[in-house]
Amino acid sequence: MVTSTEEKTSLNPRQNRSRFAPSPTGELHWGSLFNALASYLQARSQQGEWLLRIDDLDPARSHQRFIDSILYTLERFGLQWDGGVYYQSQHTEHYQAAVDVLCKNNQTYACRCSRKQLKRYHNQHPETPDYPGFCRNKTIDTRSQYALRVKTNRIPVVFSDPLQGTQQQILAQTSGDFIIMRSDKITGYHLASVVDDFNMGINQALRGYDLLQSSIQQCYLQQLLGYPTPQYVHLPVIVDTGAIKLSKQTGAKPITHNPVVETLFYLLIQLRQKPPPELRHLPRKTIIDWAVANWNIDRLKGCTKIKHQNQE
Repeated sequence: MVTSTEEKTSLNPRQNRSRFAPSPTGELHWGSLFNALASYLQARSQQGEWLLRIDDLDPARSHQRFIDSILYTLERFGLQWDGGVYYQSQHTEHYQAAVDVLCKNNQTYACRCSRKQLKRYHNQHPETPDYPGFCRNKTIDTRSQYALRVKTNRIPVVFSDPLQGTQQQILAQTSGDFIIMRSDKITGYHLASVVDDFNMGINQALRGYDLLQSSIQQCYLQQLLGYPTPQYVHLPVIVDTGAIKLSKQTGAKPITHNPVVETLFYLLIQLRQKPPPELRHLPRKTIIDWAVANWNIDRLKGCTKIKHQNQE
């Protein structure tokens, strides 16, 4: 039997309810399984719940074959979620209700700026926020196509990340006013995530360090809507030998059919969990059970990226 006597600390004494929320725009790759395993182990090590959400709001990019692949891959690697699968596409009325609240409170405005226009402006004025507020004080003809932005302010948004420390940002100086409803009337990522986390009762969200900016924006929306803020924990991102994040956009290979035991063992090494050598020859369930019993997320403190050694 593989055992460990190392004392572990807990991020939070309350019962954990976490989630893994992939977009069905491709199969899971090494980086996404890294995040899934970390959030799973964190939840299970605290006797908490681990929920699965499919972020399928964009019908042009979401495909059933990728949903099937995601579910199959998680089950194959022994990461069984609690309850049914939560699909964003089935909850659009909840997003609209949140939009209505923000509009009623005069916290939004219509915008007709295109990405091309904004890119051209930023090439000439790189020091400005992501959105400089061009449409904030304009009257937009809402009979035409427009996006909806939320107004930001100069009050610092602050939260404490157990791995990355205190995070603070003034959104008016960084992102500026950001989109909560796209011009094609699809709910923006930040608002949908905030509403879903609230409705699902999520109190801890583990995600990649590259989503730190997203967490700040989501904290801000939670404040506007009166929602509690989950404990955000930003994991290091997996990068290739060129220090580029592994992602579907950069051609990361699917891990759907990777050898299960070898993959789990190496992921535990990347997560700095120090699995004993004999573990790599034991059944999947034994590996998962050991990982839950010996999980110590503190080993990732201050780490923002981990180089992948092409083990896929």
